[in-house]
Amino acid sequence: MAKLFIVPTPIGNLEDITLRALNVLKAADLILCEDTRTTKNLLQHYAIEGKRCMAYHIFNEHEQVGNYIRMIQQVETTALVSDAGTPGISDPGFLLVREALKQEVEVECLPGPTAFVPALIQSGFPCSSFYFYGFLPHKKGKETLLKRFAEMEETVVFYESPHRLLKTLEKMVEVMGGEHPVAVAKELTKIHSFTFRGTLAEAVQYFENQPVKGEFVLIV
Repeated sequence: MAKLFIVPTPIGNLEDITLRALNVLKAADLILCEDTRTTKNLLQHYAIEGKRCMAYHIFNEHEQVGNYIRMIQQVETTALVSDAGTPGISDPGFLLVREALKQEVEVECLPGPTAFVPALIQSGFPCSSFYFYGFLPHKKGKETLLKRFAEMEETVVFYESPHRLLKTLEKMVEVMGGEHPVAVAKELTKIHSFTFRGTLAEAVQYFENQPVKGEFVLIV
């Protein structure tokens, strides 16, 4: 019977992968990848050879999901991976999982790396109850969403890209006030991993004078 495994991969440090994830990748007849080059680097690092890897990403998932389901049904074990982290969390995966379940393909998600969890915990903010959003809208609806965040009692966690970080922080100052506390985590688990903790006004001042590179998680 065909089975689809959702396999989390390291978000930076290649050692952050479970033994079970490696065993699933070794046993997989087909690996669906966000970027085959990134996945092949991971497989090579762990001496996993001879795997059939195919691209499954945000630019082809809507058009190709049916074709991939047929491929999954033709083999025993398929692994879905993203470039980093857990597929389906701000990465392609949801459509494939939903369609697989409709077609009665068994689906199992392995536990593993997800950027917002370590960012939240090491922020020092309460994490017994929190709201995760993913990436903010580029323009339309952004201010409305931030106003909603400002009214929440829960800690709020979301992702932001480097070229939009400063503008987002400035908009947060406008909506939430400069004294609102924030933590900004970047390049988690990597050599240049860093978490800024302070007020929104201090965050704007800090990142105005620093090179903004890498992936960011914001916690407010």
